[in-house]
Amino acid sequence: MKNVVILLGLTLGWAGGAFAADARPAGDAAAGEAQTAVCAACHGADGNSIAPFPKLAGQGEKYLYKQLQDIRDGARQVPTMVGQLDNKSDQDLADIAAYYAAQARSGGHTDPDLLELGQQVYRGGVAGRKVAACTACHSPTGQGNDPAGYPSLAGQHAQYVADQLRAYRKGYEDPAGRTNDGDTRIMRSNAFGLSDLEIEAVASYVAGLK
Repeated sequence: MKNVVILLGLTLGWAGGAFAADARPAGDAAAGEAQTAVCAACHGADGNSIAPFPKLAGQGEKYLYKQLQDIRDGARQVPTMVGQLDNKSDQDLADIAAYYAAQARSGGHTDPDLLELGQQVYRGGVAGRKVAACTACHSPTGQGNDPAGYPSLAGQHAQYVADQLRAYRKGYEDPAGRTNDGDTRIMRSNAFGLSDLEIEAVASYVAGLK
């Protein structure tokens, strides 16, 4: 019961911070499309990339905008994105986010050998290591929560998801890892409690969500 109360408290805390006033500009998808020609080389013309690059199609607009800002401003280090966004304004980033958010994401598949463990982690977490269920933020179907800025995971490349979980896990103790999950350290804390096998399994599981 105590763990349930703690989880509810954390979830409400994350939501409270995430639903803060949204000051980003309104995005124009048509204007965004015109700026994505160079992005297509890695992310695909419609945002459906080939691994290991992330699929941007169908991703939440608020989440995309924040990630683009963080990459441009140095809060998130992505070597393949160095210099790509340097000259982009906040309006440009909002337009790009609006374009990709409006595209349909292609599907993926789950490795049958990893299905049971991946489903267990995604839907139930790992209580013994204080890893919360992924459904709390990313929804039972992996669609995320766009108003809150929580990303969609359904259909994303398993390799990319696993890479990001490992980066967050590293970021728990090492600033060279991924650290742009805010003061709550929500992703770093959860990823830190996952084993390599659990990371591979949950990444495979979300890839197959529709």
